[in-house]
Amino acid sequence: MGNDMMEAYLYEMNTLLEQLDDIVLAAEEAKTFSQEDVNEIFRIMHTFKGSSAMMEFNTLMTVAHRIEDMFFIIRDKGMDVVAENLRPELFELVFHSIDFFRGEIEKLENDQPLTEDIDNILANINRFSNKIQGKEAEEAAEEPAAPAGDAPSAGSEEMFGSDEFPYGIRVFFQEGCGMENLRSFMVLNAVRDLCEPGQMDCWPADVETNPDTASFVAEKGFFVRFATPELRDLALPLVAETGSVQEYTPFDHVAAAPAPAEAPAPAPQNEVQAAPAAAPAPAPQAPANGGSKQPPQAQHNKESLISVNLSKLDELQAVVGEIVITESMVTASPDLKGLKLDSFTQAARQLRSLTDQLQDVSMALRMVAVSATFQKMRRIVRDMSKKLGKEVTLTLEGEDTEVDKTIVDSIGDPIMHIVRNSMDHGIEEHVEDRIRAGKDPVGNITLSARHTGSEVIIQVIDDGQGADDDAILNKAIRQGLAAPGVDYSHKDILNFLLMPGFSTNTEVTEFSGRGVGMDVVKSNVESVGGTVTITSEKGHGMTTTLKIPLTMAIMDGMEVKVGRSTFTVPIQNIRQIFRVTDDQIIHDAARGEMIEIMDNFYSIVRAKEFYQMMDGVDSFGDGILLWVESGDTSFCLFVDELIGEQQVVVKPLPGYVTDFGIRDYGVGGCTILGDGSISIILEVSSIYAMAQSYAH
Repeated sequence: MGNDMMEAYLYEMNTLLEQLDDIVLAAEEAKTFSQEDVNEIFRIMHTFKGSSAMMEFNTLMTVAHRIEDMFFIIRDKGMDVVAENLRPELFELVFHSIDFFRGEIEKLENDQPLTEDIDNILANINRFSNKIQGKEAEEAAEEPAAPAGDAPSAGSEEMFGSDEFPYGIRVFFQEGCGMENLRSFMVLNAVRDLCEPGQMDCWPADVETNPDTASFVAEKGFFVRFATPELRDLALPLVAETGSVQEYTPFDHVAAAPAPAEAPAPAPQNEVQAAPAAAPAPAPQAPANGGSKQPPQAQHNKESLISVNLSKLDELQAVVGEIVITESMVTASPDLKGLKLDSFTQAARQLRSLTDQLQDVSMALRMVAVSATFQKMRRIVRDMSKKLGKEVTLTLEGEDTEVDKTIVDSIGDPIMHIVRNSMDHGIEEHVEDRIRAGKDPVGNITLSARHTGSEVIIQVIDDGQGADDDAILNKAIRQGLAAPGVDYSHKDILNFLLMPGFSTNTEVTEFSGRGVGMDVVKSNVESVGGTVTITSEKGHGMTTTLKIPLTMAIMDGMEVKVGRSTFTVPIQNIRQIFRVTDDQIIHDAARGEMIEIMDNFYSIVRAKEFYQMMDGVDSFGDGILLWVESGDTSFCLFVDELIGEQQVVVKPLPGYVTDFGIRDYGVGGCTILGDGSISIILEVSSIYAMAQSYAH
């Protein structure tokens, strides 16, 4: 099986499982499935079954088929067939099935063998189906399917059609090809979308679930029957193109079997597109789209979207980055100094404009909403609520916020861990404790995302018991992370939560322990250029804030000089640039040098002193001030001179450099300038934090 087919299958299945999760979560809140939900779940299982059969993943196909059978009953008879006291069991059963599929898909992604034993999950689905059908319906459902030991005899008339389906095709597969039952199922897949409900059937009727039908098909053939000759004529070319078909014969309903006419059909071993599979045996066939459809028009509405491998987008972005650097090297070439080149300058301006557009397009291609990541948290909160016995609601805000695809993939696990922490440690164990504290008996976790120009801020806020400073400090001392007798501030104590080896849980549960703590969250977020901060007040919950760059590729920067070194300050962090004289500076005993701007006072950080550089100006009159801000941080950075605005490609620093904690000193990365020299990109928020710690 080709890699491309497997990738397409995995992508489709993961997408369907996410849709399924959302549908069932919403239905559980509403305490019922709407008719639309039932139709959608039926369609999803239909596709899952067909695609899995095509890939020859029999266990997945069988489970999907049984769920589809179950939802066919519900679709046919309405949700009234499921009594209210049975609905929680139905939701649980579907969630359990989603988890089964998700686990199997993960195995396929990791090249591991699929689970062979599916008896338990099948038994649960069958048991529930029986409950909602009653004995009479159960018998009726079993009637059309030919039991394994009851394959039709050679002289049987039934396989050659009936008054209802008098026009058929008898299909023989290549001798010794094996798995004739699944190959029959693929034939059924190929013609399935041509028909409306009740316009076709097949013999044997249970080829997709009964492996024993393979020997019958090998000997007697597979029979597809239609209500009209026109449908059969449309189906003939599709049957001919299905893999492993050796010959096929049209027939009309007669009392005796016709001798198969030799009609060799082209049977190329083409890759077959995953199409909706056959409807469940207990009932007439029903296409996923609910209407007849001609094959050439099938993909008409899907042409506006295209799936692209992320590695190709990475490659595109790398090339765009190199174009930006090269454009900079050409237009800022030392060879052009002193030359008056009007037409060159005009062309260079046009080139800059086009590279800007190219950069914007390449970035836009990679931007995806955080909604998919956020929605997954609803399932985690739901499962943990049940297992921990805590009633909690999850509020989502800013789901449409878009971030680079690589970053979205990187923050999924950290967010999940923080949400689990809030559920496990944050929300009170007993409702009485919440009521006593004057809180709503139902706990709340808010997951929000918002843009601030250059970065996206994601917050997980819970209204639980908050951080107990004494408990955290005592634990930190026991773990050897803190020294006894030292007077730590509230902020310092909260920072212990982000240290390796720290966990506030006293026992290992399925949600915490296992040696994974908030330090892993911190390192994951920092690996994409982000920061993690925690704020909390005892009794009033906790807020964990992730600040993450929108993209790690290209940005507008202001080049500044300090001594002989060049630094890049992100344009979005700069509020104002101005010159001052020494007598405008205010000297504060607690906060050091300050400047008054618009009736507010801001601290000044001298870049030369901060980085302990030998060269550079000391007098404010000789240099220039940059008023910079990031989030809640706002201060002034003193540098020697401005070089000018420059579009720069952000290059991450290697691991052996970042291991020394230079990010804490405001070094966010580096870039290559037009003349080939390297400039350090400054991260203004950490500069201020470190400068303040120096001052104290």
